[in-house]
Formats: sequence, structure tokens, C-alpha cells
Amino acid sequence: MAAESPETPDGRRLAVMEDVAAMAGVSAMTVSRVLNAPEKVRPQTRARVMAAVQALDYRPNTAARVLATGRSGVLGVVGFDTTLYGPASTLFSIEQAAREHDYTVSIVSLSSLNRRSIGEGVERLRGQSVDGIMVVAPHESAAAGLRELPSGLPLVAVGAGADVPFPAVAVDHRAGAERAVRHLLSLGHETVLHLAGPADWVDAGGRVDGWRAALESAGRRAAPPPAGDWSARSGYEYGRQIVADPRVTAVFAANDAMALGLLRALREAGRDVPGDVSVVGFDDVPEAAYFPPPLTTVRQNFGEVGRRAFDLLLDRIGGSAAAGAPHRVVEPELVVRESTGVPRGT
Repeated sequence: MAAESPETPDGRRLAVMEDVAAMAGVSAMTVSRVLNAPEKVRPQTRARVMAAVQALDYRPNTAARVLATGRSGVLGVVGFDTTLYGPASTLFSIEQAAREHDYTVSIVSLSSLNRRSIGEGVERLRGQSVDGIMVVAPHESAAAGLRELPSGLPLVAVGAGADVPFPAVAVDHRAGAERAVRHLLSLGHETVLHLAGPADWVDAGGRVDGWRAALESAGRRAAPPPAGDWSARSGYEYGRQIVADPRVTAVFAANDAMALGLLRALREAGRDVPGDVSVVGFDDVPEAAYFPPPLTTVRQNFGEVGRRAFDLLLDRIGGSAAAGAPHRVVEPELVVRESTGVPRGT
């Protein structure tokens, strides 16, 4: 007996698997194989089935797919503050990697990252029968929430600290900051000031560590840096505090938005960049090459972050993950543009 066809809210009949099978001239089992294990079906048959799927606008029943294969074809992502460039780009890279492997993504966006919110977000996704979960966890407090989750979950942490009990992928923020500072020192700057990001962000902490390590290895003083809030406004306010000091010749801002605000403050005060002050950012946002002047910055490879996180999660889902909680590090790249140069008088 053919399955009863559901209807849309406006009364239209939705196609079911038997409809696709009839149009393609195959069995319902063959349609299921094409949708769930296409490599097991001959290309000609696969093409006929997919043409019927498109013609009938067929949408597979997720619940039925879970029963038949044990997989939903859906990955869950717990995210935070996707208005910021880094988290938004990380989420986009995950979606791209999932799409390349015919997965869809269900997103739970949190207003804050803490033990309770992470647990609730993960449970909400588990209730949707997702195959695996990625938690984009750039806050220090997120590690505590991850440590309280069952260790056997098919879960990967993205952008988290090194002490989480799950496989993880993150950019090497310390290495990126070291490269930025070494670049400025190589130009002849005596020291490099740093405008840090918020103290409770993993990214910001790594960049502070890299800035300090590069200065100390060169025998230079590294006073505690002030912290901004990732916004151009905080960079502008910091810039107004330092513009009158002629000893300031180089500044490393923890992200490009703060570097943009800093550039404006310097320009308003009549200080030339890079003649009087060199400026380096972090992220390489698409607009960085068009800042006045074009910004030297550290580029994060978000595409690679997404691919590595997805691969780790597939291993976790398939039960073939390496023992323990492997951590993958993505190296950043220094992009030199016109906002850095040799200090005057050198």
C-alpha cells in the first residue's frame, strides 16, 4: 500500500518516496539508496531518481531517514555572538564544509556562553536527532560548560581553549601575534604597544601571549595592555589616549575593527601612518585592504578551520576518532600592507 501523502498548509499534496519511485521507474528501496548511499547506485539510475526528486519537489522525511539509516544528515552548531567577524566567519566555514558533504546545519545561537547555556544548547540539538554537534566556544567560560557534557557525545569544539575534553580546532592566535610583533620590530621600532581584546576571550588571551613573548624574546618591556571590546569605538578611544605621546611608534590591535578606530584617531591628530605610527590588526576582514591606509594584519583561515572541524566530527560520528581528544591548530598568515613601515629617523 502506498504511503499516505501529507499536505501543505494550503492543502497541496506533498510527494512521498513512492511517487519518486513511480516516476523514475524504480523501487522505493532504490530511491532510499540514492538518497542515503548514492555511491551504491549506478549513475544512470541515480540520475533518473534525482530528476524525479527535483520534478516532484520531494523532501525526504527526516524521521524516516533516522529509522532507516541511523543518521539524520543534520549537524548541530552551538554559536555565540555571530555579529562579530570571527564567530560569523567560523559559522560560515562550517556551513560550507557541511554542504560539500551533503549535510545540513541546525544552529542554536546563544546570547551568552556559560555552563548552563552550553548544556541547554547541546540538549536542544540532541532533541532534533542531529548526527553530531560543533560548539563554537571562544570564551574562557565555555570550557567549564564543555567539561560537564558527557564525554561520549559526537561533539567538536571550535575556537576553544586547549583544556576541553573533546576534539577541538582553533587558530594559533599566539603565533599570529608573534609574527605581527616581530614584523614591527624588524622595521626598527623600539617596542610595540598592544590593544587587547576582552579578557574572557580565548582569542584575545592567545594574542596577548604572543605579543608578550615576541617582545620578551627581543629583550623589550611588555607592560600589561589595556583591553578593548572588539569595536572600532574602543580602538578610537585608545588612539586618543596615545596620540600625544611621540614615543609611540607601533601598535598591534587585537582585531581589525579596533585598528580601524585607532587609524581614525591618529589621522584626526595629524599623526601619519606609517610615518609616525605603524599599525597592525588581526583577522583580515574584507575591508582591511581598503582602510586608509590599507591595513597590515594577520589573516585567519576560517575555511580551513571549518574543514578540519568537520573532518574531526565525521570521525567522531563514525567512531573512528583517535584516542583522546585530538586538537588541530590552523596557522594564521601575516599580510603586509601600507600601514606599517620604518619609523622616522631610523
